[in-house]
Amino acid sequence: MTEIRHRPLAPTHARQLASGAVIDAHRHDDHQIVYAARGVLAVTTGAGTWIAPATRAIWVPAGTVHSHQAHGELELHLVGLPAADNPLGLREPAVLSVAPLLRELILAYTGAPHDDGPERGRLRAVLLDRLRVSPQQPLYLPTPADPRLRALCAIVRADPADNRTLAALGGQVGASERTLSRLFRADLGMTFPQWRTQLRLHRALILLAEDVPVTAVAHLCGWSSASAFIDVFRRAFGHTPGASGLSPGTRRPQTWTSGRPSRAS
Repeated sequence: MTEIRHRPLAPTHARQLASGAVIDAHRHDDHQIVYAARGVLAVTTGAGTWIAPATRAIWVPAGTVHSHQAHGELELHLVGLPAADNPLGLREPAVLSVAPLLRELILAYTGAPHDDGPERGRLRAVLLDRLRVSPQQPLYLPTPADPRLRALCAIVRADPADNRTLAALGGQVGASERTLSRLFRADLGMTFPQWRTQLRLHRALILLAEDVPVTAVAHLCGWSSASAFIDVFRRAFGHTPGASGLSPGTRRPQTWTSGRPSRAS
């Protein structure tokens, strides 16, 4: 059985993680804001996976057992907040939109001297104010509980470009289309097309972070063309893949050396 580490205080700092690095399952008594200023970050709990590029942050409530995985060279910023400070009123993880001002506040707060002076207190207050008005984003891929649903989801995860219908996939896992449709809504809270689109967007973000060209990403994730992929990506994230800083040729120069996978946060 994997040991789940308990770290009472959620740290506030910035660090770098190599692509593929993992921070093992752990929990804090504090809330935590997890933000990747570069690369793509995935946070996984028993309920599912939340993923965020540099225009998004992930809210992890106090007590949540979670792990992190880096995709692409990751510039990770962590903000710990006491359990009494819950500006979002959320008891479950969530992906939040990060506007330019909130981004700069997170960068400043994680990079400033960690003292209790009035300047840092004011910075923290403004950061919390901006969090309160940050819209939540549907970048959550839930984990199914039903064994038939788990089997079907595993098939599609293995090949997101698999365009078979729910009925055809149901024949492979021994369940009818009607049964699977009901299970998707009851177990995952979404339809099969919605779940598959979320999976494809998750995989697309990972591939883009790994420098795979946009046209290849579209093909590997099951879109009929690059333009179709770009349209879905723009509607999900508010900008094109090229504007995200993830696709090849749009990255900032790397200024640090990759480290080994980390075991602490």
